[in-house]
Amino acid sequence: MMPQSKALIRIGTRGSRLALWQAERVASRLRAHHPELDIAIVPIESHGDRHDTQAVADLETVGIFTREIEQALLENRVDVAVHSLKDMPTLAPPGLEIVALLPRDDPRDVLIASALAGRPLSGGVEALQALPRGARIATSSLRRRAELLRHRPDLQVIELRGNVPTRLAKVERGEVDGVVLSYAGLLRLGLEPPGRVALDPEVMLPAPAQGTIAIQVRSADAATRTRVTPLDDRATRVCTTAERYVLAELEGGCRVPLGALARLDNDRVTLRARIATVDGTRVLDDTVTGPANDIAMLAKTLAATLRAQGALEILATLRVR
Repeated sequence: MMPQSKALIRIGTRGSRLALWQAERVASRLRAHHPELDIAIVPIESHGDRHDTQAVADLETVGIFTREIEQALLENRVDVAVHSLKDMPTLAPPGLEIVALLPRDDPRDVLIASALAGRPLSGGVEALQALPRGARIATSSLRRRAELLRHRPDLQVIELRGNVPTRLAKVERGEVDGVVLSYAGLLRLGLEPPGRVALDPEVMLPAPAQGTIAIQVRSADAATRTRVTPLDDRATRVCTTAERYVLAELEGGCRVPLGALARLDNDRVTLRARIATVDGTRVLDDTVTGPANDIAMLAKTLAATLRAQGALEILATLRVR
């Protein structure tokens, strides 16, 4: 009798070193639950990767890092899509859904600057204050730009895209004085560049769902759903869903300087959000607390408070940039 072939799960992902690492983490979790599976990782170039010299804010496309991978999933060219949750639009394409979120890694941002090397600094404002006057700090994020200028209006915030090693190389060669990245990205790649300081949320509130790996499947694919669902982490889902609800309420995305961070304690959620003008001169910040089973209402309350403080005016200025 011929041996029976194993079931194959094809994982779609972006092709960067970090994205492939994330896909491999999902693959290893699937193998641990289902050793009988064969798993193949399928790299797919995203719209954002094809236009990596343009500013994210100028691409004018929803889902610039997810659209092509989702299309491959819809067309049955892959069985699972792995994304950074912070890159995903709050509305999923019909026929697709996020069925599992891996336990969240450190959600903070990290500043890497040559002037900070060898200095024992905390992640508070002192790290930013230690930068030279007029230092050139690179980021592709309007949120990070706003937070940097909020604390240090003298900084030259420079647009920079590319993968994590590429950005770090710019600092190493002295092309920029520093960069701000997702701390989770450094941790996942095992990188320890000199002059790195993880920034406290008081200084720089992370992007909604930052540090979270999402697993997406076709809604009609019951077999794959059954295999993937056990990988879901409840605390991560509660907190990141609350953060993304705020994003949706304020019609936000990659082009909005909005930070949000939730914490779960004994079925109580503390949810904080901050929105700012791109130059950091006007900042709205508020926090709400409530039951974990009512995070949608928490997000609505928080968003309503921010709107009452002038969030819509800030969003309007972004639309005419």
